[in-house]
Amino acid sequence: MSLTDKAIAQIRELIRTGALPPGSKLPPEPELAAQLGLSRNLAREAVKALAVARILEVRRGDGTYVTSLQPKLLFEGLGGAVELLQGDSAALQDLMEVRRLLEPMATALAATRISDEQLAEVKSHLDAMREARDDVEQLNAHDAAFHRAVVSATGNDTLLTLLEAISGRTLRARIWRGLVDARAAGRTLAEHEAIYRALSTRDASLSQAAALLHVSSTEQGLREHLRSADPLTYRTPTTAATGTGTGT
Repeated sequence: MSLTDKAIAQIRELIRTGALPPGSKLPPEPELAAQLGLSRNLAREAVKALAVARILEVRRGDGTYVTSLQPKLLFEGLGGAVELLQGDSAALQDLMEVRRLLEPMATALAATRISDEQLAEVKSHLDAMREARDDVEQLNAHDAAFHRAVVSATGNDTLLTLLEAISGRTLRARIWRGLVDARAAGRTLAEHEAIYRALSTRDASLSQAAALLHVSSTEQGLREHLRSADPLTYRTPTTAATGTGTGT
């Protein structure tokens, strides 16, 4: 570890142990450096790095504070990283694989917890998708909202943040654009409808199966799109996906 990494680890340990709980103010830089046995430069660099990671917040004229440490805040950078990977075919396939592992289980959990009001919200986005089937931008927006509403029903903010990060809007737009060009939007709308119907029965197994079919179908469609766009970087899937070119 570099000296800066060690300094970062020392401050993180203070936070982890509760010596610096969420919302607390760090000692002034000279005092913090002395407390940790660091030079002021190292302490400053460590604080900067932790601020970039949303663990600390530097308030000009007031001092440095530990943030709320909420998952949405801490994982905020992950979504930005995903957007930067849009040109990397292998990375996109990895992201879809992770989504396939997480989202069906999240949908199954949602089926056991979703309220009538939350189910109505899912349906509202489904209805909006039907109305906007010829508008890629609107389809993309309501598609993202549909899946967010489903995962929100789990009550698990960490799961919601992770899935939102790996299913970025740019990736969704890219897939939807291919769907509209291929006149396959109807197929993926049917998959969303199947997820809604399964959720409405509160059947966890059926909801998981509907989501798995949808995400696997989406994954296959992305692979086909990547293969046609750049066959040299296309990677043969290790796990068979069902469906052909549908979904987000």
